Amino acid sequence: MEYGKFGGQFVPPVVIEALNELEKEFNKAIKDHKFIEDYRFYLKNYVGRPSPLYFAEALTKKVGGAKIYLKREDLNHTGAHKINNTMGQILLARRMGKTKIIAETGAGQHGVATATAAAMFGMECEIFQGEIDMERQKLNVFRMEMLGAKVTGVGQGTKTLADAVDFAIGKWVERIEDTFYLLGSAVGPHPYPTMVKFFQKIIGEETKKQILEVENRLPDYLVACVGGGSNAIGLFTDFLNEKEVKLIGVEAAGKGLDTDKHAATMTLGKEAVIHGMNTKVVLDKDGNIGEVYTMSAGLDYPGVGPEHAHLQDIKRATYESITDKEAVDAFLELSRVEGIIPAIESSHAVAYAIKLASTLSKDKVIIINLSGRGDKDVESVEKYLKNQ
Repeated sequence: MEYGKFGGQFVPPVVIEALNELEKEFNKAIKDHKFIEDYRFYLKNYVGRPSPLYFAEALTKKVGGAKIYLKREDLNHTGAHKINNTMGQILLARRMGKTKIIAETGAGQHGVATATAAAMFGMECEIFQGEIDMERQKLNVFRMEMLGAKVTGVGQGTKTLADAVDFAIGKWVERIEDTFYLLGSAVGPHPYPTMVKFFQKIIGEETKKQILEVENRLPDYLVACVGGGSNAIGLFTDFLNEKEVKLIGVEAAGKGLDTDKHAATMTLGKEAVIHGMNTKVVLDKDGNIGEVYTMSAGLDYPGVGPEHAHLQDIKRATYESITDKEAVDAFLELSRVEGIIPAIESSHAVAYAIKLASTLSKDKVIIINLSGRGDKDVESVEKYLKNQ
């Protein structure tokens, strides 16, 4: 499937064959009442859905301006939105008779969610993670290992998420007969962006129902962080046809857009192919995939999901950027004002929403997708503050 000029399958023939089989089984599964019933069962009884929509009254009062609501994906089992997708895909893997799971991870939240689902279904699991990300996300590495997964460090390239994806795809090709590649974001060759969107759209479906119950109307703005873009597309999907609702994705500006230390794909990227898809990509001066930087291991990806590139192209969504400093300030602000410690990824969305809310009248409503909790980031934030 393509989203305008973005998406597609830019992979070797052996992978196309596997992808076509995956698409066929996915399309069958989502029309199967029993499959959907099982998926919903695990979301409710294992993941803990629906996640609350919380009115951040103290933050709203302090900021002044628009009402700020938080969609509490941080309260899901494993502490982030990633589990929504891993439960769906692992049910699909089981349906297809696969016994082994491989996945990539950046911040480790997808890795933890994959290891969790694999443990529950008794499947062998290997997670590939860049060595730099392993160092800054030691807690999640240990969590994955506790859950029975093998965590394999990727020492090539930038040693971060992009290289972990490359490595995982390569290993999948070698093991395609009995192994399912459980991709964690709305990226990669078709049908992965479509699949991840399907399993994450529960976020927006719940959000729409919840905000109508408490405000008796739709929100004015939805705000979500964007690396690959799964939490954002999960929130946005049920609102795509609600033209009055403004959709804002927030990416990582790192040390600033005027430096080469950023991960601002939507702001500064160009159209190119990465990881089997045509999308927006950060390129170096020679036109190769560039190195990106952000203190957020979940946002340091040089590409973006193809649907986000399309939504920007057709002007249905806008994409802003937040620096490390702004994200850390928001991390501390939400912690101190609401007693909620957000993931540093989610803090990018919080930072932008705080700035936006202060410019709006009190009758406006903003919903932030709080995509994960910040336990994993406390050590990184402490180091950041010490070096300031």
